[in-house]
Amino acid sequence: MMTRSRLTAAMFSTAGLEQVFSSQNTVARMLDVEAALARATAKEGLIAQQVVAPIVACCDVMQIDLPALAQAAGPAGNLAIPLVKQLTALVARSDPEAAKYVHWGATSQDVIDTGLILQLREALDLIVVELAEFADILAGLALHHRNTPMIARTWMQHALPTTFGLKVAGWLDAVLRHQERLAQLRSRLFVLQFGGAAGTLASFDDQGLTVASALAHELDLDLPELPWHTHRDRVAEVATVLGLLTGTLGKIARDISLHSQTEIAELSEPGGAGRGGSSTMPHKRNPVACAAALTAAMRVPPLVSTMLSAMVQEHERALGGWQAEWDTLPEIICLSGAALSQLRQAVSGLAVDAAKMRENIDSTRGLVMAEAISLALGKSIGRPAAHALLEQACQRALQNGLSLHQVLSDEPTVSTALTPTELSALFNPLAYAGEATGFVNRVLAAHQRRKAGFHFPEE
Repeated sequence: MMTRSRLTAAMFSTAGLEQVFSSQNTVARMLDVEAALARATAKEGLIAQQVVAPIVACCDVMQIDLPALAQAAGPAGNLAIPLVKQLTALVARSDPEAAKYVHWGATSQDVIDTGLILQLREALDLIVVELAEFADILAGLALHHRNTPMIARTWMQHALPTTFGLKVAGWLDAVLRHQERLAQLRSRLFVLQFGGAAGTLASFDDQGLTVASALAHELDLDLPELPWHTHRDRVAEVATVLGLLTGTLGKIARDISLHSQTEIAELSEPGGAGRGGSSTMPHKRNPVACAAALTAAMRVPPLVSTMLSAMVQEHERALGGWQAEWDTLPEIICLSGAALSQLRQAVSGLAVDAAKMRENIDSTRGLVMAEAISLALGKSIGRPAAHALLEQACQRALQNGLSLHQVLSDEPTVSTALTPTELSALFNPLAYAGEATGFVNRVLAAHQRRKAGFHFPEE
């Protein structure tokens, strides 16, 4: 049971992830493990085949008293203990003999951890699909604005011309790395947790590994080299990868929100009834998706820290560290998924004002082209002299309210080195965008390669 307010779930989670980590689905996945355990132990001859059906029939979350389960979990120390008691009682009503074999040879952590892995598989499949859709949207935006000039800003100040396509390609490039990380962790994460009370499977005599293999097969999970009760790098890796993703989403949200400021007005989130308004100011169009993503980017890092801290666990079974993960990891996933979903929707309808981008480039009356002109002039008079000349010219332009082009046109040294046509050409922002277009093309090509090797999770 997670602690976040259900009233804000639409802002800080998604409907799909809410379902994955709902109380009902949490218990359902644990019951999946219990049912699979019965089938696996019977397959290996450790329990009679005829007791399997009564056990499996009761591994139905609709038969579980969830309020009673939640009430009992506190004194018990985890959900599995009271769940097994309820399940055993249910089975006993129809088949007292079968009830003797419920939860045979397993320990509570086996059921809870493996149930969590099944939930993580569901959750990450949702995130992977949405991330792929987000990448497609970004690729389309980068392609469309590959040659749309805008001002680059360093230290929050105008720097040099760039293109909006290059900015979006930077977002996409990071997203591609997160896709790769999520793909890579699957083989390490989607594994069975099954070790019995102390991680030795002693309760199965010499058949522990065969039962474990059968159980992994039943659940379509890989069989790890050994149980991992107190080795939590697998779940910590999920947290850190999603922490990285949320950080990138926060960076994108920060960029969009800064470009949405009234004084800049280059971008704006899509509007609509009930979206981004103010309770008192009718003119407001607030970047609400950015706010949600930025909130997630602020909340997730401390939660990731909790997961990393929880890795330090005692001996073969943990006291406190394991329990600290229970609400923390679902919260990270829901926040990350919400940030992704919010930004995907916002970017899909992002309003881009190319004319305003050009107006902002020109707002300093050509000063941002000083470096380009200095380098061109330096070919004739040397770099130090050209730099000094442009520095003085910029100061005169600012002091007298003139454009840099006007000041340089009256400068004899410049007129000697550059024709009027050459000088004018140097004030074209796209002429000094360097490899912007090439970089965009490289990222778009990488995106296409990623798509060619990407397979959506099976329905």
